[in-house]
Amino acid sequence: MKRIGHIIGGDGIAEGDVTSPVFNPATGQQSGEVLLGGADEVALAVNAAKVALPDWSAMPPAKRAGVMFGLREVMKARSDEIAETISAEHGKTHDDALGEVTRALEVVEFASGIPHLLKGDFSSAVAGGVDTHAVREPLGVVAGVTPFNFPSMVPLWMIPMALACGNTFVLKPSEKNPSSANLIHDMFTEAGLPAGVLNVVHGAKAAVDAVLDHPDIAAVSFVGSTPVAAYVYSRGCTAGKRVQALGGAKNHMIIMPDADLDQASDALLGAGFGSAGERCMAISVAVPVGEETAERLVEKLGPRVRALKIGPSTDGEAEMGPLITEAHRDRIAQLIGAGENEGAKIAVDGRGLTLQGYEGGYWLGGSLIDHVRPGMRVYDEEIFGPVLSVVRAADYGAAIELIDNNPYANGTAIFTRDGDAARDFTSRIKVGMVGVNVPIPVPVGYHSFGGWKQSIFGGHGIYGPEAIHFYTRLKTVTTRWPTGIRAGAEFKFPTMN
Repeated sequence: MKRIGHIIGGDGIAEGDVTSPVFNPATGQQSGEVLLGGADEVALAVNAAKVALPDWSAMPPAKRAGVMFGLREVMKARSDEIAETISAEHGKTHDDALGEVTRALEVVEFASGIPHLLKGDFSSAVAGGVDTHAVREPLGVVAGVTPFNFPSMVPLWMIPMALACGNTFVLKPSEKNPSSANLIHDMFTEAGLPAGVLNVVHGAKAAVDAVLDHPDIAAVSFVGSTPVAAYVYSRGCTAGKRVQALGGAKNHMIIMPDADLDQASDALLGAGFGSAGERCMAISVAVPVGEETAERLVEKLGPRVRALKIGPSTDGEAEMGPLITEAHRDRIAQLIGAGENEGAKIAVDGRGLTLQGYEGGYWLGGSLIDHVRPGMRVYDEEIFGPVLSVVRAADYGAAIELIDNNPYANGTAIFTRDGDAARDFTSRIKVGMVGVNVPIPVPVGYHSFGGWKQSIFGGHGIYGPEAIHFYTRLKTVTTRWPTGIRAGAEFKFPTMN
């Protein structure tokens, strides 16, 4: 049985008394164990990052970009290995895991352009003999706390941008599927990253608290549930850190009466049940406008949800894998039952699914729940699983109101052929990421990802241009040389006149 340890200062640490089991979700069998670190291990990692910081931050941006170019080639060559590592501990299908790798590569490619992205501003002669220039400088040691659902992509939304800007990094990945984090470190090393620039500390809450409290960590990036995001933001800010904490979601997709329902059904299947619904950008609520649209949509969706091909990642035909843990599966099953008890109609029930040869796996079939309303637990709570709720809207205005009244505001979409409706929707809706006939509007790597309201805490989105501002601080320099200085002291507030 393998043991997954920390990587600090380039050295693997596999010895320790506190561990947590790691499971294969498809079989339910333990595949390894991970060391759980705390304040001591975080302190060691921060010290290693501090030692590596002066040389790394002083390295010309073009040379830091060279490491990112190298990482890109390593990742492309090892993409199947990355995907297999993801699937073995998360359970998602191989193709879905490869998609995660591709999205991570987008951010690596954007970070490779750091010499251009860090170019400063210069103004000549803002006054007589006075020039002003502005530059962005790294913060120092920064950290990331990442979730189980994208064990490679989300760390690689953070690390390349932070390192390219000249910072060093401490990563605390999910303890549920920790192997991907160590593989990321190995690939960075292969790409030429010096020891100590990236460090990996595995652990649970004690490790997170140590990251938030350590005085030498300047900034923390977090992705996870909204309650934990709020905690991370509050505790991190109290400790004087810069924090971006991305939380949960309840993403709605409006289906207008003029929409192509075959296309809308395709979109809802992929967006609702891909990765077993364990995506913060999954569509979990379908909002058909009008009863006729709702009846036609549910009629189309029902047979297709029942026919979802569910299996382990080794099955090349599988469309959906297991849930991450037994406890997570059981919680989702309870929410489905709560919806039924509160008056919703279970059109397709995925509970009780078993697969021959994989009886111990954490399986749950796709579920379709109709006549859901706000106030039901199945609507109010983030399910994070293969459950699609249908909330029927009397008209377009009611659909807009439903979305805007929800406390989450990560992503949303509208399916329509009407350009006026699409334009009105994109301008009116109070959500951070919006799709028009695109069910999962995750921005490409050279834009930035981030929701609104309870889906994010902090002033910056993740990756893209927002990351440059998050991982650097502005320094503005005003210069005047002796030939331009008049004799005598000036006591009034300085101006450029």
